Amino acid sequence: MTRKTVLVLGAKSDIGIALAHRFAKEGYDVQLAARNSNRLKEDCFDINIRYGINATFYEFDALDLNSHENFILSLKKTPDIAIYAIGALGNQKEDEKNIKQSIEIIRTNFEGLVSIFGIFANYFKKRGSGTLIGISSVAGDRGRGSNYIYGSAKAGVSTFLSGLRNSLNPFGIHVITVKPGFVKTKMTSHLKLPKKLTTNPKIVANSIYYAYKSRKNIVYIKPIWKYIMQFIKVIPESFFKKMKL
Repeated sequence: MTRKTVLVLGAKSDIGIALAHRFAKEGYDVQLAARNSNRLKEDCFDINIRYGINATFYEFDALDLNSHENFILSLKKTPDIAIYAIGALGNQKEDEKNIKQSIEIIRTNFEGLVSIFGIFANYFKKRGSGTLIGISSVAGDRGRGSNYIYGSAKAGVSTFLSGLRNSLNPFGIHVITVKPGFVKTKMTSHLKLPKKLTTNPKIVANSIYYAYKSRKNIVYIKPIWKYIMQFIKVIPESFFKKMKL
């Protein structure tokens, strides 16, 4: 029986590499993609030896939109599952003062995903199968003063994935939106995160794997976030705008 293949875009991130290990453990071949991809060589060797599957690495730049089609053509096999685990949190106060930084945050989180998933969608439609998994954020559920640049990009991601899911469903292609909440990673190492609301990359990878197997649509890694955000979304704007969130 031919093994299925999962592509992890952003494989150098803590969540990305955790996903590679989780799917490899279940017998999936893995394709790791990131900028400066040579740094993934040791990870590929480790995954190959540890799980007895085929792990390969590829150069991928989310912001170089013109390279995305050729990137897909360079893959030894069109994957069965493509996961976008690329993200940039940025610094709200600094980014407000530097519009170029703001735009880069939005492009990295949103534009890169729209481009590569849009191309994959066309390939998957022709094949009649495939799964696209995008990591969004609870920050996209409502704009807040403390992170509205990052949050607006993730709001775009969630809306795009929702529409893509609706559009591709008749073709047998599934789309999953993942909202992790706080995750203890290198990207958030400078933040003081509340323990009860914070998870780790391994738990995120586990949840994504089971979401794929059970064909879920929207996944809050910690279910409590779903209820927190439902409450936040119903606060009237006249009150919400005065809150320091």
